[in-house]
Amino acid sequence: MTFHAKLATAGLILATVLSGCSPAGDGKAGADPAAAPTVAAVSDIRAFHIGTLEAVALKDGTLDLPNDNTTFGLGRTPQEVSAVLTAAGLPGDPIHLFIDPLLIHDDDRQVLIDTGAGGAMGTDGKLVQSLASAGVEPGQITDVLISHGHGDHVGGLVDAAGALRFPNATIRISAAEWSALQGDTAMTALVRAITPRVKTFAPGEVVAPNITAVDIPGHTPGHSGFEIVSGEDRLLYIGDAMHHPVISVQRPEWPMGFDDDSTTAIASRQALLQRAASQNLRLYAYHFPFPGLGRVRRQGDGFVWVPGT
Repeated sequence: MTFHAKLATAGLILATVLSGCSPAGDGKAGADPAAAPTVAAVSDIRAFHIGTLEAVALKDGTLDLPNDNTTFGLGRTPQEVSAVLTAAGLPGDPIHLFIDPLLIHDDDRQVLIDTGAGGAMGTDGKLVQSLASAGVEPGQITDVLISHGHGDHVGGLVDAAGALRFPNATIRISAAEWSALQGDTAMTALVRAITPRVKTFAPGEVVAPNITAVDIPGHTPGHSGFEIVSGEDRLLYIGDAMHHPVISVQRPEWPMGFDDDSTTAIASRQALLQRAASQNLRLYAYHFPFPGLGRVRRQGDGFVWVPGT
């Protein structure tokens, strides 16, 4: 992992993240829509609206990481990390993460954002089951948007035999991230399988109807968020800009072991928190407790995560 970058980069990243998405306007976009989606409520999915768009939070699985100073709070002691967790009413060890892909219904398009771990990394591999609960078969997915190339986001692109899980979908990934994924020898088989379906994008590009790619750098070479807009309502899918609803939000300045460029990732987190709190922006956080929906609120000199209802 790379943990050093020029200080000037951090300032540029702050400006990039703050200006990379459309502003929330007069705050009306912050209100949760009252209308209930038509998808039935079951334990592995949660349906909600973004304006007139129907979205479904999907369960893929969970990850338990040891509080051993290799992931959260690099340079801090496990006791310091544990103190932040226990003060929020959570166990100090292990550190519990969720894996929550997102489905967007948009007329004749079925857009899946990230694909889970495919049962690898000790996860549950529930994505296909969750899609079925939402009334969608893998062959009906028209677009797959990938935030970045880590295994818990791209593992579900192929099945156990290595064949395409979503054979009719265009797989959208940023050009920088695709280049990095192609250079990862551990991903050679996956890259070979998905190459015919891949189409790259640049930051700020419209990647599907009502969805725009947002550059949130630092985690990986081409890490992307996605802003989904319908009418006056919007949702920002933040990928791995933040991993944990307590540590990432309350201690955004703490280095994270999964980030390629720690200095840039810290600047991205801080800028994202500032914007989300100032604009009452609704976020979708892939690794936060299911269903990953919520907002950021200022508290004292910092921030807290407020789960959505």
